[in-house]
Amino acid sequence: MQIINNPERGEWTSILERPTQTVDDIENTVNQIFNEVIKNGDEAIKKYTIRFDGVDLKSSIVTTSEIEDAINKVPEKLQNAIKKAKQNIEVFHTAQKTSRIEVETTNGVQCWQEKRPIEKVGLYIPGGTAPLFSTVLMLAIPAQIAGCKEIVLCSPPNKAGCLAPEILFAAQLCGVTKIIKAGGIQAIAGLTFGTNMIPQVYKIFGPGNQFVTVAKQLATKYGVAIDMPAGPSELLVVADKTANASYIASDLLSQAEHGIDSQVILVSTSKTLIHEVSDEIETQIKVLPRQAIAEKAIANSKLIYVENDEMALQLINEYGPEHFIICVKNEDFYVDGIRNAGSVFIGDYTPESAGDYASGTNHTLPTNGFTKAYSGVNLDSFLKNMTFQKISKEGLLNIGETIELMAAAEGLQAHKNAVSIRLKALKS
Repeated sequence: MQIINNPERGEWTSILERPTQTVDDIENTVNQIFNEVIKNGDEAIKKYTIRFDGVDLKSSIVTTSEIEDAINKVPEKLQNAIKKAKQNIEVFHTAQKTSRIEVETTNGVQCWQEKRPIEKVGLYIPGGTAPLFSTVLMLAIPAQIAGCKEIVLCSPPNKAGCLAPEILFAAQLCGVTKIIKAGGIQAIAGLTFGTNMIPQVYKIFGPGNQFVTVAKQLATKYGVAIDMPAGPSELLVVADKTANASYIASDLLSQAEHGIDSQVILVSTSKTLIHEVSDEIETQIKVLPRQAIAEKAIANSKLIYVENDEMALQLINEYGPEHFIICVKNEDFYVDGIRNAGSVFIGDYTPESAGDYASGTNHTLPTNGFTKAYSGVNLDSFLKNMTFQKISKEGLLNIGETIELMAAAEGLQAHKNAVSIRLKALKS
């Protein structure tokens, strides 16, 4: 990892740059696949599944027997762990329910707001070198709590043409209504336009590589909503001289092993700690099964020394990390001051892994600095706010002239007439 001492503010942008391609580099590929799916539907899905996943599937729809077989392959202890995580995620997301908001703004004018579920949602679950069955829990559980009628899951198959048993187990546990063996851009295209095999949905959720991220962003051009731009994983840790170097190294490596385009950063007010963490990373990385992946991610990562907490916080808010771990004596300074982060982990005994799996918070979070404007997935992500109003005769008499004057001032005579006709009838 590169060690950087006291960078000037003007250097922050280049230092904090993510190791990702630009949208322009990927957009042409996405548009090509989108156009083929529009034209050829399932044949295009099949073509790109062969090309990118290396498997020719007779059918991409997961059957009931496949699900039953998968359940039998998941060890009982792991099943129980998944169920425990599910329980905690359910508790946290159920607590996010809010009741109807109702108010009389003026005598006779009743307004209220209610939430309604998004009827059709698509969940994208990355496969690749580490099938993320935990993401099934993070997306399907709030979708089920919200009351979504159709929950369609897409995930890339392995070379044997199967999905990981853990993904299928979690999917059936959480109420997924249809499971498709398709990944990458072609899966996002299927969810966007619909094919005979893949239902069209109203909103697409889930993380993925850079190609999936850009595909989701371009899906919005065709009237499909997305949860957020969620690309390669990233973690920033802030630590002072009181922190435990081995804990910090383990947290940094936990994100580095996600993929070669992941990024991890340590910001510290202690040069001694930075060198201790660097040494710990070299030791711990050697025993990781995914050492080669972690090493490439570490090459994109930084250890940054700054002189004080104020400077550290400014730099962190500028970066806007997906995951933010606080390991300092003065926790409150960072807890109160953080403005841009997806999910925050506080103290020596709150590893980021807890949020990934079982604490209850959601791990589907914005990356690439989008934490400055986006929230992570939550219950409201699967709901729409709808407003209602009912106006009585008294109410229209109370606000009618206000509406008439404003409509006339905007030059919208028909708007004014819609009120004037009613007022005339009431007054006569």
